Amino acid sequence: MSFLTPLAFLFALSLPAVVVFYLLKRKRVVKLVPSTLLWQKFLAETQASAPFQKLRHNWLLLLQLLLLLLLVLALARPYFAGKAGEGALQVVILDASASMQATDETPSRFDKARAEALKLVDGLKTGFGNDSQQMLVMVAGANAEVKQSATSEKAALRRAFESAKVTDSPTRLAEALRVAETLTRDRAGAEIHLFSDGAGVDLSEFESKDLKLSFHRVGSRGNNAAVTTLDVKPNPEDPTRRAIFTSVANYGLTPVDATLELRFDDQLVETKAITVGPTNTTPVVFVAGQPQDGVFTVKLNHADDLAADNEARVVSRLPLPVRVLLVTKGNRFLEKALAAAGPNVELATATDFTDADAKFDLVALDDITPTVWPGGNVLAIHVAHTNWFEGGIGSLDGPAIVDWRNTHPLLRFVTFDNVQIAQSLAVKTPTWAVALVDSPQAPLVLAGELGRQRIVWIGFDTLQSTWPLRISYPIFLANVVDWLNPASAAAAQFSIRAGDAFRMPLGDYLAPGAGALTAKITPPGGPERTIPLDATARELVFGDTGKQGVYRVTLGTNQLAFAANLLDPVESNLKPRDELSLGRRGEVTATALKRANLEYWRWFALAGLAVMMAEWWWFHRRTA
Repeated sequence: MSFLTPLAFLFALSLPAVVVFYLLKRKRVVKLVPSTLLWQKFLAETQASAPFQKLRHNWLLLLQLLLLLLLVLALARPYFAGKAGEGALQVVILDASASMQATDETPSRFDKARAEALKLVDGLKTGFGNDSQQMLVMVAGANAEVKQSATSEKAALRRAFESAKVTDSPTRLAEALRVAETLTRDRAGAEIHLFSDGAGVDLSEFESKDLKLSFHRVGSRGNNAAVTTLDVKPNPEDPTRRAIFTSVANYGLTPVDATLELRFDDQLVETKAITVGPTNTTPVVFVAGQPQDGVFTVKLNHADDLAADNEARVVSRLPLPVRVLLVTKGNRFLEKALAAAGPNVELATATDFTDADAKFDLVALDDITPTVWPGGNVLAIHVAHTNWFEGGIGSLDGPAIVDWRNTHPLLRFVTFDNVQIAQSLAVKTPTWAVALVDSPQAPLVLAGELGRQRIVWIGFDTLQSTWPLRISYPIFLANVVDWLNPASAAAAQFSIRAGDAFRMPLGDYLAPGAGALTAKITPPGGPERTIPLDATARELVFGDTGKQGVYRVTLGTNQLAFAANLLDPVESNLKPRDELSLGRRGEVTATALKRANLEYWRWFALAGLAVMMAEWWWFHRRTA
């Protein structure tokens, strides 16, 4: 046993003083005092013939010495050291992501983790000398936040934990762990304590570092169903209506029977009954009319351990005409595929592009180098701007397609089976683009954004391939028109992941030279926030999006809205992790939390109270 405040033993000097009082004889002064059995016995035995008397056996003296001794021990704060929290510096990271709202712990995982972390605070050694400990508190929610810098003051540490709040965002622990690793690096006796369920925690970047991490797992089961995807598109069978694509995942071990509601601006549109098998995902499609710009909401009515992922929203704007210019020598396959790419496509053709100010939403260059390169979004087929690529442009004969990125929106429902190519340009993948289709020597299809200009580049002449004869060809071009359409890109910015910053170009809503203005943003549940805008600002940036829901934006005379959603399958899979992977070097196994420096002063204080109550009971028993 050790003591947190050993200086309190100085109060033990009062023990001999009590004994001295019993050696002294009292003078003949009558005082009225509360009478108890032991006080009466003591008064009957006192004599006044001498200043001191022989110390006799007296139960009152023993009780007073025992009470005083218990009080001194309580003030000295004895403790037994545990296995957790022995470091001189303890960096405590509290996971505040959406999965920590799960109610498989009472009242929630987050509250359970906070209570366990507070036990470390209770056992923190304070005072002076080498045994003193400090603690730093971090909360990893939508962003990593230091709630309390390193200190030994327990009241400040408790306030930091009590002020922490859980968010609706996915797990973002990497930033917090980077800060913690920096603080504990090359520091003897430093520890990192992570309180989390382990969902979505990736430690692969720390595999070559000495991460002094203790993983305190919370959570007991994975009973959850969730809305994991949500998107809205024009209905291909009826352009006047909208198709809402969503999916529901069941991460539990029993089938889920539930209802799925579709609402438009809080008005119920349709309800569907669904059944999702254990560990399965079920896609659901709604078709609904849309009289105006608004918000579609999908809600899963099912009681499970996490309510945060049972609802999602998407901002839907009425489709506008897509003006497409095809610069070609006469590619009928390409012309027909682009004309059929969507109900709102307005296609024009030309043999050259010479007007940089032409008002087109996108320009398709088919094996033609234009006189003037378009400043807007571009589909470039067998043609390349010299500023796009480094290292020159070569040639490939008969390249074989070995892989394609089918997770990219441009390759949705697209495959390249049995597609042969006669010849292709050979380039190195630039930093601004990703390779969608690869050959062993070079990429064949690239897509990316360069200086706010979206570019899709196809390295081969499609007429010198078998691709136009495959069903994937018109599907790919429909995806291209949708991806390059500025209206689609603008619509995508109004649906973000909870915790991500909302960014909106101001040029689309404010006239040039409009001067300094303010934007007003009302988060879900309020209150309204006012954000000043500099006269030279190009975009509005709002980062406090940790709560999912619809955010209302007022910018001048414009009324806008954007939606923040969880939509994270990893976060919705509530099964607690037993270990965290450290890449190829191993893993961090979950440890059962033991209270560090377990204090016993409360027990000594209770023992003192028990002694006083026993004396009171004995007196009343004898006098009853």
